[in-house]
Amino acid sequence: MDAQENNYLEEELSLKLFVVLTRALQSIKKRVEEDIKSYGLNPTEFGVLELIYNKGEQPIQRIGEKVLIASSSITYVVDKLEKKQYLKRKPCPKDRRITYAVLTEEGTELMSRIFPRHREAIREICVGLDSKEKDFMIHQLKKLGYAAQKHS
Repeated sequence: MDAQENNYLEEELSLKLFVVLTRALQSIKKRVEEDIKSYGLNPTEFGVLELIYNKGEQPIQRIGEKVLIASSSITYVVDKLEKKQYLKRKPCPKDRRITYAVLTEEGTELMSRIFPRHREAIREICVGLDSKEKDFMIHQLKKLGYAAQKHS
């Protein structure tokens, strides 16, 4: 096989990989979003609650980068979660420019009830792979992601 044929084959395989990855991600995301919606939340609200539940109070200004949502949307999401009484704002005593998002008792109770069910739902969604395959996929996808970042 000459270099041109090899290059063509690499392009074809790369395109196929992209399509398969995209379709797999769409299927997984759809199932995860259905699970989250069954708790009366949208994925962004759940992401914010899950972050604070697992990592503790967070500066509102930093939530966006950790949950991968636009900083302009953070205030709106925090307002909605505050109205639902799942979290509250807490001013930083040392720096008045910083406000923390903190789970309320209702928010902690909600997450204590739904997060274990959500973890189980994720396990069920990923049942198509065994532990070794999951570990391998994690490694391969990180490798792919890092290479894509480097070449951008």
